[in-house]
Amino acid sequence: MTEQTLAAPIDDPSGRQRGFSRYQALLIALLAFTQFTIILDFIIMSPLGAILMPALDITAGQFGVAVSAYAFSAGISGVLAAGFADRFDRKRLLLFFYVGFTLGTMLCAAAQNYHVLLLGRIVTGLFGGVIGSVVLAIITDLFPLHLRGRVMGFVQTAFAASQVLGIPAGLFLANHWNWHVCFIAIVVVSIAAIAIIAFAMEPVDAHLKRKQDKNPFHHLIATIGQPRYTLAFAVTTLLATGGYMLMPFSSAFTVHNLGIDITHLPTIYLVSGLFSIVTGPLVGRASDAFGKYPTFVFGSVVSVIMVLIYTHLGHVTLTTAILVNVLMFVGIFSRMIPSQALMSAIPDPDQRGSFSAISASLQQLSGGLGSVLAAGIITEGADGSLIHFDRIGYVVVATSIVSLVAMYFVQKAVAERAGKRVV
Repeated sequence: MTEQTLAAPIDDPSGRQRGFSRYQALLIALLAFTQFTIILDFIIMSPLGAILMPALDITAGQFGVAVSAYAFSAGISGVLAAGFADRFDRKRLLLFFYVGFTLGTMLCAAAQNYHVLLLGRIVTGLFGGVIGSVVLAIITDLFPLHLRGRVMGFVQTAFAASQVLGIPAGLFLANHWNWHVCFIAIVVVSIAAIAIIAFAMEPVDAHLKRKQDKNPFHHLIATIGQPRYTLAFAVTTLLATGGYMLMPFSSAFTVHNLGIDITHLPTIYLVSGLFSIVTGPLVGRASDAFGKYPTFVFGSVVSVIMVLIYTHLGHVTLTTAILVNVLMFVGIFSRMIPSQALMSAIPDPDQRGSFSAISASLQQLSGGLGSVLAAGIITEGADGSLIHFDRIGYVVVATSIVSLVAMYFVQKAVAERAGKRVV
């Protein structure tokens, strides 16, 4: 199956696979579970912000640095890993980086001050930041384009599951014990995931049979220098910048600006996550049925509207806060899933790993820059409220509009290769 997928055209209508085999279903669940732990480790920093800042006696700016440290280290490791990403069995790569990620999370769990936590976030980012690109390369290797929207939809439910299961559970542990327990719990589930990968997953090494440049540095330069990848890399950068600007400060904004009690934060994440679990697979199916780009357009419009509303809210009821968050996540998922499925069709088979690693690196670096930029834009009022948060919304809207235009040309190039008008 792997060799046929690698050798086939982008989307061959003849003999289309309509469903998933038992092993493919298991693999999708495994990759989703893997993403669950990685995403949870990153986004747990946002809701913990309101707890970490007073616990470690740090400012909003220092907290922004701690969040962006993960992104910057992940971006650096992505570049370093890109030259080697297509030279090994992807299963072994996944295990290697997953073990390193788990060790970094252990360091976060043991942190007693800001500097140790910062070091833990750097180590976690060095390894965890590459895992998403390995997962994407595995999906691209094993699933044809007309099924990738559905696969991405299921895998991205890990984001929602981390909200439904992980964030409320993490906040519960933090509120009833301490924030260290949150990272300990992530370590435990990560060890379980490592065991499942080691024993249940088959090797993903068909790409090794293709001729490759023996020099990793040349392989990296060849991927970066490929002209038709340039626009895709630019779009990836734009898509990441906006999300990273809003997310790190969402819990502090909800508590201090929207007037929602901190004990209600788990409820907001729980309800938003439940809706996202349903939305993810539906968006995946829609992107396969109606086209990746049309779905991306829908998501962009919804995102722009909801970001403008969200960043201009004052004190609201819990119901209003939940409704706004749910609609905002609908827009985010409707951009994230089709864009990833569309991007997966761009690289050649023997450059999928390096392309994904570079994309992940750009995503993390631009996201880290966005987080630092956001920390520089906002200031903290005497009552803890975030001032100038609306300006972040304007920046996010601007990047969304530019990425919408740029994505049109990305999908146009993929459609021409597939012999279609729209993909």
